Amino acid sequence: MLRALHVAATGMVAQQTRLDSIANNLANANTTGFKRQHAEFEDLVYQNVRTPGRTADGGMGPTGVQLGLGSRVVATARHWGQGSIVQTGKELDVAVEGSGLLPVLRPDGTVAYTRDGALKVDADGRIVTSAGLPLEPPISVPPDATAVTISPDGRVSAQRQGQQAPSELGQLQLATFPNPDGLQALGHNLFGSGAASGEALVGAPGTDGRGVLQQGALEGSNVEVVTEMIDMIGAQRAYEINSKVITAADEMLRNATNIR
Repeated sequence: MLRALHVAATGMVAQQTRLDSIANNLANANTTGFKRQHAEFEDLVYQNVRTPGRTADGGMGPTGVQLGLGSRVVATARHWGQGSIVQTGKELDVAVEGSGLLPVLRPDGTVAYTRDGALKVDADGRIVTSAGLPLEPPISVPPDATAVTISPDGRVSAQRQGQQAPSELGQLQLATFPNPDGLQALGHNLFGSGAASGEALVGAPGTDGRGVLQQGALEGSNVEVVTEMIDMIGAQRAYEINSKVITAADEMLRNATNIR
């Protein structure tokens, strides 16, 4: 019975973590480029009361006696499916259709990656994210530009005053990874690469399986509110059932100690 108390407690902790993940998904249902997560579980180690294949008299049996010690969250996997494309009409907004993330340069000199294509021009003329992080490689818009065009393959050009033909400003890049699930979420719509994700494979949109860009649009979150609500109810029910196991085990332990 003491074992049941511990096992049920691990189940409650696991379901609480699952609920935390669901809550974060719902909180970011309207976050540009957000990718939903779900909790993955595994069972804990087992106590071998009798090894499978052995019987009490030393013979061979078909089964043994193994008592599990609960469960835990082993990972929070991210779903990289495409979010809905929302038309904004802003010339610097770009949505990534397909795989790939935009590389941006952080203040500490490291490169981070984002699916948030709400780009803007800062005081120095650089194209930056809403948080002020410049693209990598950097692209600047001249002050006399009257219109900026971003092609599906990432070529950025501007129509300048007094010129008939547009001027090419630079090339937007997209990064893919051998294991995107290994990317570390940094907050602020950013991801960081590491040993688990593998090295970034950077190239022009539309090449080597990378997605293409759509100007004047943003990618919305891929969170499905109805799905998250169903998962939330499932987590709540599992949490309640585990709490009832604790109540039942406590009652059984009380009855055992009251035996005269």
